[in-house]
Amino acid sequence: MKITHFFLYGFVALVLVWMIIPIVIVVPMSFSGARFLSFPPPSWSLRWYDSYLGNPAWMQATKISLIVAASSAVLATIMGTAAAYALNLTQSKLLRGLQVVLLLPLVVPIVITAVGIFLVYAQVGLLATMTGLVLANVMLGLPYVVTSVLVSLRKFDPAQEMAALSLGMNRFRTFFAVTLPQIRSGVVSGLLFAFISALDETVVALFVSGGQYQTLTKRMFTSLRDEIDPTIAAISTLLTAVSLVIVVLASLSARNAERRRAVAG
Repeated sequence: MKITHFFLYGFVALVLVWMIIPIVIVVPMSFSGARFLSFPPPSWSLRWYDSYLGNPAWMQATKISLIVAASSAVLATIMGTAAAYALNLTQSKLLRGLQVVLLLPLVVPIVITAVGIFLVYAQVGLLATMTGLVLANVMLGLPYVVTSVLVSLRKFDPAQEMAALSLGMNRFRTFFAVTLPQIRSGVVSGLLFAFISALDETVVALFVSGGQYQTLTKRMFTSLRDEIDPTIAAISTLLTAVSLVIVVLASLSARNAERRRAVAG
């Protein structure tokens, strides 16, 4: 092994360890029997999971977060898939430039985005509403869908579409009968990442959510001002587990698609 490879692998290993350390600390604290956050836990208990699951306020916030995440993920997937399909077909440099606009939520600092959304919502009356939360998260989820679907479309053979069109199918029917099955892994991956983005989003929620439409992440953040107890660690562990499962599902979907493509080829 070359010395450069050794240092590269060592650096990557250090980065991975640094990323995993918070999880290694938070997960054990969620099972702590102590009254306050402490590591290592002096005793073990499931009381903080029970405190979360048995609290109506936490459950209401969880319900709102799940509704917002599911709704925004579906809408972002529909809009993002349509946008990616159009960008893949167009030869116009102007329209291709729209891809940069669609990816702006990943480039612009999230605080600036949140302030802009807040100012707009204050003018149109969408603060502390379900509609406002969904629309904001659709915007934040679009880049993931567009990027994922575009990658799948670049691997798709357009000759299959041309054959279907030459046999009398219209563009709409051709997309659902020929194209969509071929790019399904990209669409599913975009949907899952948009869901994770909406479920874990905190900064925008701090600005635009409130009242009965308070997301789980905002409630977690605001509860830290009053009292820090291991309930936060329990919720964080559950959110991490959900995100991990979704990432694994997205990875499996992409791998299965590659396997099917290799068999078909």
